[in-house]
Amino acid sequence: MTPDDTIRKAADGPTETRLDRWLWTARFFKTRGLAAEAVAGGLVHLNDARTKPAKSTRVGDTVSIQRGELLTVVVVRGLATQRRPAPEALLLYEETEASALARTAYVERRRETAAGRFERLGRPTKQARRESIRMRRGS
Repeated sequence: MTPDDTIRKAADGPTETRLDRWLWTARFFKTRGLAAEAVAGGLVHLNDARTKPAKSTRVGDTVSIQRGELLTVVVVRGLATQRRPAPEALLLYEETEASALARTAYVERRRETAAGRFERLGRPTKQARRESIRMRRGS
């Protein structure tokens, strides 16, 4: 079975699939249950509207996925009949430009804060260690 057999465009095969199943096949969530939970919890919107996990998804729909601070907005480009490897899952959607820019800015912010945090860390001096012990003991 080739990747083209499992990824369906609008012209051939099924023209719609459940939202939770599409999120799982596109590898946004590790299990279908987690995808359904996120949709039911309002973290996933279809065409800018809150939906249920069984809502039909079609090629051309816009899906917004909130994970932590990051909002990912993608356009559905294909439907899959089963979950396939990650390179094939990338063919199922296209991330919007604004979403990609926001994601790179978010990653850069996280990288900067992590770098600043680790620069300060290091082996404490004897004086700093004793001060830390005194503060934990409350004396």
